[in-house]
This record gives sequence, C-alpha cells and structure tokens, in this order.
Amino acid sequence: MSTMSSSLTSELAELDRQFAAAKAEASELVNGLKEPQLNWRPNAHSWSIAECLQHLNLVGDRCLQMLEEALADARARGLLGHGPFGYGWVGKWILAKTEPPSKHKYKAPRAFTPVYGQPIASVLLTFSLLQDQLAQQLEHASGLDLARIKVRAPEARLFRFNLQLVFAWIAAHERRHLWQARQVRNHAAFPGIR
Repeated sequence: MSTMSSSLTSELAELDRQFAAAKAEASELVNGLKEPQLNWRPNAHSWSIAECLQHLNLVGDRCLQMLEEALADARARGLLGHGPFGYGWVGKWILAKTEPPSKHKYKAPRAFTPVYGQPIASVLLTFSLLQDQLAQQLEHASGLDLARIKVRAPEARLFRFNLQLVFAWIAAHERRHLWQARQVRNHAAFPGIR
C-alpha cells in the first residue's frame, strides 16, 4: 500500500491496496524467470507473460493521461464530494465481465496490442511505475465527487464512466491480465531453464 493511503477515503484506500497488490504480484510473477520464459507463448494466439504486462502498460498509460485531465478539470470546476460512490448496474456488469477468471476473450484494440519480444526489465519497471502513478491519482481524487466526474472509455469514445468506476475497472483489468500471465507460467509446457 502506498504511503498516501492514510489520507484517502476507504474506497480510495481499497483501490490503493489493489494497485499495490498488482505491483507486488507482477514482481513475484516474473521473479527468477529468464527472457525466453517471459516471452514464451502457449500457442500462436496467446500472449506471453511479457505481453500481458506490456498490454497493461499501454492501457494504463492511456488511462493515466485521461485521469490526469479529468482530475485537473474537476478541481478547476470545484466538483467536490464525499462517498461512498457507486457504479450503477452497468458499472457492476462491466466489472464482473472484466474480473478473472476470464470467461470471454476480447480482441485488444490495435493501440493496446503488445509488441512481442520486449525486454522484461523495462516492461516490469514501467508497470511498477504505473502503479505508483495510479496511487498518486487516487490521492488527487481525494475529496472530489467521483460519481459526477466522467471519463471517456479509452477506445470507445462514445462511452463515459464515472471516475470511481474507471479506477475500479483499471484494477480489475490488471487482475485479469495478471491472472492470464499466471496461466502462462503455470502451463504444463512452460519452459524450464537448463
């Protein structure tokens, strides 16, 4: 958990805990593995561990930009409020569809499709820094009305979601792909290092 969590509401503190847990899980997941293992794919249509993390970095970077803009705008407009904030039935449905274990496969938009063969050191460092930046955005969101602040979906610009849902979706999306990466590591054919 970040050092900022003591000033957060219970909702934001829980999200802070989730981002810290994702950071720890990613580190544990790649610990001791070599580049060939991290870039190994179970089949031609599956992602490697490194690709799962790089996808999260691509999506997270776009979301981070949107969060920064939305929070700055909300502060300027004085959109203050105190929770608890809800998701509504659509938000609950979106989160349920995002959480692992994955029941449905979705094709990633081109902008979020990872490039095969990236060095894991840079991918993991970027993911770790992203979690710290998300924690900072939670701190910036403290005291704002997370239900009234709307953010456009990254690749579906027609849809706008409240900020509470966006933070929760980012955390659920990270869990989904960390679970996917864990399935790769646990695969029966996952290569050992000789």
